[in-house]
Amino acid sequence: MADMLYNPFFFAQLGGDATHPPIDFNTDAIKIALVTSSYTPVKTDAFWSTPDGFEVSSSGYSAGGATLANVTVTQDDTNNWGKFTADPVTWTAVTLTARGAVIYKYNADPTLAQLVKYFDFGTDKTATGVDFTITFNAGGILTLGATA
Repeated sequence: MADMLYNPFFFAQLGGDATHPPIDFNTDAIKIALVTSSYTPVKTDAFWSTPDGFEVSSSGYSAGGATLANVTVTQDDTNNWGKFTADPVTWTAVTLTARGAVIYKYNADPTLAQLVKYFDFGTDKTATGVDFTITFNAGGILTLGATA
């Protein structure tokens, strides 16, 4: 499986509805959670609670993942795109195996926590009593552009 954006995310960003409001990456709490190989991403999943029983579990890792820090949204009028990025995320001294990560808009009610993007690590990544860090591509966590 490759990285993917969830279809309901597109709907939300284009106006959405009461259940799928647009996500404001500048002000909303955006989280990243680690998932196991038992998770099969489905493009039509909308909320953090849709798939069940897939998140990693470890001391040093809190359920629901970590809140992204120093989120930045930039506009590039020369190249006609906008991007969303954040600082690297580190879980300290964890013992876990993760196959991927999910970016989502936090909501205390997981049935309303909107899924944004799935990152596929390609293979299981294991940490045994060490730090586990995700560093995002300089091109951004999410880049949107126009061709016209």
